[in-house]
Amino acid sequence: MKIKSINPYTEEVNWTYDSLSLGECKTQIEKSRTAFLTWSSLSVEERAKSFTQVGDVLRQNTNTYAEIITKEMGKPISQARAEVQKCIWLCDYYAEKAAEFLKDEVVDTGSEQCTWLCNYYAKDAAEFLKDEVVDTGSEKSYVTFEPMGVIFGIMPWNFPFWQVFRFAVPAMCAGNVCLLKHASNVPRSALEIEKVFLEAGLRENVFKTLLIDSKTAMEIIKNDLVDGVSLTGSIDAGSEIGELSGVTIKPLVLELGGSDPFIVLEDADIERAAQVAVKSRFLNTGQSCIAAKRFIVVEDVVADFIEAFELHMQELKIGDPMDEDTDIGPLAKKEFVDSLEKVLKDASKKGAEPQTYGEEHEKGFFFNPTIIPAASTDMKVFNVEVFGPVAPVITVKNEDEAVELANSTEFGLGAEIWSEDLERALKLSKRIKSGFVAINGMVKSDPRLPFGGNKKSGVGRELSHYGLKEFVNIKTVTINK
Repeated sequence: MKIKSINPYTEEVNWTYDSLSLGECKTQIEKSRTAFLTWSSLSVEERAKSFTQVGDVLRQNTNTYAEIITKEMGKPISQARAEVQKCIWLCDYYAEKAAEFLKDEVVDTGSEQCTWLCNYYAKDAAEFLKDEVVDTGSEKSYVTFEPMGVIFGIMPWNFPFWQVFRFAVPAMCAGNVCLLKHASNVPRSALEIEKVFLEAGLRENVFKTLLIDSKTAMEIIKNDLVDGVSLTGSIDAGSEIGELSGVTIKPLVLELGGSDPFIVLEDADIERAAQVAVKSRFLNTGQSCIAAKRFIVVEDVVADFIEAFELHMQELKIGDPMDEDTDIGPLAKKEFVDSLEKVLKDASKKGAEPQTYGEEHEKGFFFNPTIIPAASTDMKVFNVEVFGPVAPVITVKNEDEAVELANSTEFGLGAEIWSEDLERALKLSKRIKSGFVAINGMVKSDPRLPFGGNKKSGVGRELSHYGLKEFVNIKTVTINK
């Protein structure tokens, strides 16, 4: 089977590669296991130091990697460059923090009485949600974090560098080795990422790209060839991989879809909210799991919000993604255009009047920015994850109705709340069922903060010290004197 990289702007083939068979993958996995023995034997400090060099390789070749991203999936070049720079930040962060995050935790276990146990939890339960370091008298106990082995990452095309680095760098810092099955439309990005680690001096097979199809990826999990799985993808893919991982009893992290609510209350800064709304919805041509996808606005300010939103939307430049001034490029695949057109037809049939801005393009998989000013909850655009530059606005009477609608879908990845009353916004944030809430700001992943979803938006966390510990054996050791 051939894997093709197609330029979504020119519609021409960039590169063509042969895919690997399951047998070839098994051979590679054995090489990765051998590499694991050496890599995991290094100290955390030695492993973490390697990622300083990884960041340096990214710095030296930022423009080259950005151009590959743009050619493969159409991301505007300035945003592609920012994506690579974010990967550099991630590498620098874990190079500095990994050893601290993975150090042994000493725990006081001196008493064995059951009554003491009850009192201990009653008094100190809150402390268990943060790291504890306590010396002991008669007995010493500690918790250590050990790597699991070969971790299999199945990653998407929309952030072809960032998603991979977000998965792989913490896992490798912990002492694991990583295999990558990237999206089939970004094979060159996948191969270049492997080269980054090699050029930085990491040992061969510590990170390896497998150019394979989805069926082969499922066979790898089904045949119990890896020790953990991380997927960023659709709910359907997450459900299938979750089932296979459950059968073989292996840990997994799932970062799945999102349909993030963007709540605007009557006391919000409308101008600022509209500016961020446009960026949050249309960054990466709307192809982001954590993009604002449902704009839920209190009726007192909905007209003002729509007016400001449309003004900022009309300022977006649509065109050649290699142009430094371009804000909106083509969608990554032609079939995505067809899917968005079906969503708009559904909305129109149910009474909406979508407003689309921008000129038509003779070539490229373009879909111009569109706002649906009077969307309703029975429309597909409200209930499914719309991966593209479409912004539905739903009017509500008050914050209670806003929360009800925000929580009404199967998704729970991120949410944004806009209000000048911070105390009110904080109280409201506790009622939103999501893994991330941004108040008067934009949802975006940050190496310093845990990232993941609630409900069908995912399981587990990436980034921060939480993500670093997803693929480790948390081992308890006790020493009796």
